[in-house]
Amino acid sequence: MKIVAIAINTFKEAVRNKIFYLLIFFGIFFSLSSRLISMLTIGDTLRILKDIGLASINFFSVLIAIFTGINLVYKEIEKKTVYFILSKPVKRRDFILGKFLGLALTIFVALTIMITVFVIFIYIFSGTFDPSIFLYFLFLFMELLIIISISILFSSFSTPILSSIFTIILYLIGHVIWTFSEFKYKLVEPLEKYFAYFLYYLFPNLEKFNIREALVLNDPISLKIILSTLAYGIFYVTAILLISIHIFNRRELK
Repeated sequence: MKIVAIAINTFKEAVRNKIFYLLIFFGIFFSLSSRLISMLTIGDTLRILKDIGLASINFFSVLIAIFTGINLVYKEIEKKTVYFILSKPVKRRDFILGKFLGLALTIFVALTIMITVFVIFIYIFSGTFDPSIFLYFLFLFMELLIIISISILFSSFSTPILSSIFTIILYLIGHVIWTFSEFKYKLVEPLEKYFAYFLYYLFPNLEKFNIREALVLNDPISLKIILSTLAYGIFYVTAILLISIHIFNRRELK
């Protein structure tokens, strides 16, 4: 109940932020503006609508996750409200988990609004309902949970500016780190190969959750890939949260 209470308060605090609604608005606006772009291009109109629309939702969802998450822990420390919370029978572990769940709920609500509007838009345009969009929703939400956990990790010991920089860098690395597994065909020295593999397994492989191309091209995604990808996301989120709790437990609050 302590974790739930912190999560609810975090959610209420996040949705009071005007930037939250602004990013949702732009996510919806650019996803719907894909109709205008499709009129200027040659090709399957529905595929273009899905590609641009889902890319817009992805981009603005990531912005919400990063710029909301980086202030979660730091703001509590800066305003000294963390002392009031921890003075009660609340462990630091509960504080971190509550913040994570509160932000996860915030992201879920924002993503649900954008995806729902986009699904209705696609249905009005094409007269068809594509249930695979909800699989995209699930994968994107899992990717955002990883971003949230990373932002909480950095905000537990750093300032918002540095936290945002570190989180954005890891996000960008996460979408190119899959190339490191291909170095086994390029690298000759064993040490270089081991180092490439070390980086590959250390950083989150966010490209695992990018199924936009498969969705646009109507390529089937096997149940094995779905389950393994979700298991990977859960494992990574759990690991990052455990590190965040460990760092926050050792931090001396002044």
